[in-house]
Amino acid sequence: MRSPTASPATHLPTEEPAARRRPARGDVVWVSAAVAVVVAAIVVPIVMGDDLQGRIFAGAAPLFGRWHPHLGPGSIPAVVIGAAAVMLFPGWASRLRWTALTITVWATAVAWTLSLALIDGWQRGIAGRLVRPDEYLAEVPGVHSIPGMLATFSRRILDHQPDSWTTHVSGHPPGALITFVWLDRLGLGGGGWAGLWCVLTGCSALVAVMMTLRSLGAEDWARRCAPFLVLFPGLVWVGVSADGYFMAVAAWGVAFVAMATHRRGVVGAAFGLLGGAFLGFSIFLNYGLVLIGFVVLAVLIAARTGRPLLVAVPAALAVAGVFRAFGFWWFDGYHMVVDRYYQGIASIRPFAYWGWANVAATLFAVGPAVPAGLGRIFGARMWRHPGVLLALAGLLAIVAADLSALSKAETERIWLAFSLWTMVSTALLPIGRQRMWLAAQVVLALAVNHLVLTYW
Repeated sequence: MRSPTASPATHLPTEEPAARRRPARGDVVWVSAAVAVVVAAIVVPIVMGDDLQGRIFAGAAPLFGRWHPHLGPGSIPAVVIGAAAVMLFPGWASRLRWTALTITVWATAVAWTLSLALIDGWQRGIAGRLVRPDEYLAEVPGVHSIPGMLATFSRRILDHQPDSWTTHVSGHPPGALITFVWLDRLGLGGGGWAGLWCVLTGCSALVAVMMTLRSLGAEDWARRCAPFLVLFPGLVWVGVSADGYFMAVAAWGVAFVAMATHRRGVVGAAFGLLGGAFLGFSIFLNYGLVLIGFVVLAVLIAARTGRPLLVAVPAALAVAGVFRAFGFWWFDGYHMVVDRYYQGIASIRPFAYWGWANVAATLFAVGPAVPAGLGRIFGARMWRHPGVLLALAGLLAIVAADLSALSKAETERIWLAFSLWTMVSTALLPIGRQRMWLAAQVVLALAVNHLVLTYW
């Protein structure tokens, strides 16, 4: 096992691996296929007319929002930060020391995310998102006792009751609501603080991915995909929804497990314990995050050890045990949520459309660089490489989530925790073409936020 603390020079390859030297023709084929899916998802509802548009409930299908070209206070900063990152980050990623690079990645991503959100203005872009009647903060004033809330949480999930939870609280385990209650009690109440919390934590997930790769002996991949993580188009939705926060908790759970794979003794046990606790808590933020298990499995296969599970599994079970002790049983909540899901517009949204249009929506979150990167994975013989395993695990989680039929629409934000790991595939794109791909990522994110008024 290569040391995760080796100097950058020992990790940067002296020549391009075969998968990175492949002709651009293959990239064009994969990106063209992705564009075709996106175009079809946009055109089909238009061609079908009201018969389909009245049932998909997405005015800017496949994105959840409505077409509304606009500018805002974040427009100029977003363009400037995006352009600067395109020009500077490929060089920084190879030259900066590891700690400096991770801090720069997080700080730049925060600035980029905030600027994207501010295209819609402070109130609509950040402060007003999580305080709407169907969101988490609408329920915070009514939570006088967290144990009392947990004891009655499942009973209030189903709709059409006098005390039914709001749409988002009912659709998630209680961990999300508890988080915003804690923030409120710490004096950080209101939509502004909640929005900043989601941005600051959500952007840290990018560092978690890099730490995972480095812990698995693939610092070269971490550095190569760092510019793409900074300009992750999915940050459009990290800035306006709690799903960015969920993504971060799951990503750090994976990272801590990866850190535990090559450490023994107290330190290894501590990282395993943290990994299990974070992963255990993540499924109490979003039921679908059980699928992050594919990424954890990829970490263990890459490291060729299951040792972290000896402490991670008990830690995760302890988190579940605490929730159970206060009255919330995860499986009861899950079954109730499935019923609640089909009490709403999900019963009308056609899977015949969303079964494949979900993929189109997710392509907006990952950008054209990921189809190109995944194409290079499928054309290479590197199946045991940690980066390949992580990227394919993220893809597998997306496929499983789609086949569940419990995510019809809005997957550009719902699947952020899985889409993030497919970004690792961008490490296979040639260094000489990085700026071209990064520019495409930036243009996509800017186009989405300037042309569509996203709901989340």
